[in-house]
Amino acid sequence: MKKIIFICTLILGLTQNITISQEESGKKLPEVKLNDMNGKAYNTLSLGFKGPVVISFWATWCSPCKKELNTIHDLYTDWQAETGVNLVAVSIDDEKTKNQVPIYVNGRGWEYLVLMDPNGDFKRAMGVNNVPHTFLIDTEGNIVYSHNNYAPGDEEKLYQKIKEITKK
Repeated sequence: MKKIIFICTLILGLTQNITISQEESGKKLPEVKLNDMNGKAYNTLSLGFKGPVVISFWATWCSPCKKELNTIHDLYTDWQAETGVNLVAVSIDDEKTKNQVPIYVNGRGWEYLVLMDPNGDFKRAMGVNNVPHTFLIDTEGNIVYSHNNYAPGDEEKLYQKIKEITKK
C-alpha cells in the first residue's frame, strides 16, 4: 500500500511540475527593482540586453544551483556568440548569507550579471518555490521556457530552447 501511495504522489508531483511550466510559458516578466553585487540598481523589465535572457535563481548554499551555473559558465561564451543570449543569475541569499555571493561569484569568474534578491521580491513575482529555477525570456519580455531543479544535460535542453527562439 505504501508503494502505491508513493507512486501516486510521484506521478502527481511530476504532473504538477509540467503544469507549472506550461502555465509560466507566455507570461510576461514582472517588474521588480533589484541591485547587483555592487549596489547598482536594475529594473527587471529593462536590463538593457538586445537578445534573449536566461534568468537563473540560485543561492550560495544550493549545490545544484552552483553546478548548473558553473556548467553554463563553461559554455556561455559560445552561447553568446551563437545566439546573443545573456544570463542573469539572481541570488536569493538572505541577509545572513548574501555577503558570500561576491566571494563565490568572483572566485568562479562568472561573467553573468548577478542580481541580489535578499527579500525574495523577484522570486515571489516569478513564482519560484525552490532553486535552482531557470527561465528563458524572449526579446519581447515573454517567459518562453521554465525549468526547476538541475541534472547534468539540462543545460543542453536550455540551449536548444535558446536556439529555437533565436533561429540561429
